Amino acid sequence: MADTFCSSIPIPTFNGDNYDFWSIKMKTHLCAQNLWDVVNDGYINPDDISTLSTAQKKELKENQQKDSLTPLALQMSLADTYFSRIMRAKMVKETWDKLKEEFYGSYKVRTCCLQTLRRNFENLKMKDSEIAKDYYSKIDKIVNQIKSYEDDVPQKKVVGKILITCTEKYDPIIAAIDESKDIDKLTAGELMGSLEAY
Repeated sequence: MADTFCSSIPIPTFNGDNYDFWSIKMKTHLCAQNLWDVVNDGYINPDDISTLSTAQKKELKENQQKDSLTPLALQMSLADTYFSRIMRAKMVKETWDKLKEEFYGSYKVRTCCLQTLRRNFENLKMKDSEIAKDYYSKIDKIVNQIKSYEDDVPQKKVVGKILITCTEKYDPIIAAIDESKDIDKLTAGELMGSLEAY
């Protein structure tokens, strides 16, 4: 396991911005190293190991090794400014939870952020000077931010948003797409491919 951890995979760096993106990347990194279960579930050191079976002792040893390797990854991912906030945490789950609480926010804060993102999504309209690809990038960014708050925007809604809010210069193209494609089954990526092809 230590050899796997010391592989050349770079550790995502957190400098105080975009916690939601960093946490997704860091979770993926820890999963790839087979370390995420200790972060997610934690583990308990039993007071008396003499009653444990051989398999349980082996599992405990693996968890202890993971619990010592995982803080290394988390500590290496943090800019020095943020390291002091987690350096006294005794277990890696506590470290992760502290970072999440500070940078991801409380339930109330996350709810407010999510409402703002939904409002931004609803109010977004294509500008006359924009091309379809740039407009889609804006929509996609908001959708991904909403997803990072563990909410979802169905593909059908994204497709509908693009079709309704494109500028008038795209009307003939949208009419052609509407006639030649099944809009209900169309993904946003396919729609953008069609807009760009026309």
